[in-house]
Amino acid sequence: MNGYKEMYLRLFNRVTDALELLDRGEADRARELLISAQREAEEMFIAQPGAESEA
Repeated sequence: MNGYKEMYLRLFNRVTDALELLDRGEADRARELLISAQREAEEMFIAQPGAESEA
């Protein structure tokens, strides 16, 4: 369960950063950050023991 908490916190923080970029008018950077965060969270999920049986 700790893996999910870490994954959630990382994703939440990256989304918060992306929102701040959007507020500053930096949509391209926000998009790149969100894509990166999505990939990172997916990799973290896949690396979890038993992830294949949960999908």
